[in-house]
Amino acid sequence: MNDIDAWVWWLVGAAALGIPLVVTAMPEFGMLAVGAVAAAVAAGLGLDVVVQVLAFVVVSVALIAVVRPIAARHGSQLPQLVTGVDALKGKQAVVLERVDGSDGRIKLAGEVWSARSLHPDRAYEVGQEVDVVEIEGATAIVI
Repeated sequence: MNDIDAWVWWLVGAAALGIPLVVTAMPEFGMLAVGAVAAAVAAGLGLDVVVQVLAFVVVSVALIAVVRPIAARHGSQLPQLVTGVDALKGKQAVVLERVDGSDGRIKLAGEVWSARSLHPDRAYEVGQEVDVVEIEGATAIVI
């Protein structure tokens, strides 16, 4: 056991922490592995075991404290690219046939769509611009 330098043991520990990182996809294991690499560097420089352990703890805790909230914030963000019918919500359209609470036609994104008014008592005449608030099947709901 004394024949192997301490830095080798720290690198073995870093590799051992990398295995659950890959298997579980928990980034905390990667941060602990980086802490073990920092301890290996301290051992390679000939620093005391207490300094090696402190390097491991400080680097690991710092990474978890800084990186984890950033990763959580990015994970909770919605995708920036909106496609399909979701991309049509909020767009303006032109009325081609009178739109009321039951039916009508609009030109939306270069295509003709069935449409109906969000408010059943409200009607829109040919040529008016309307805003798409929802898409239900192949029908645009407009105001």
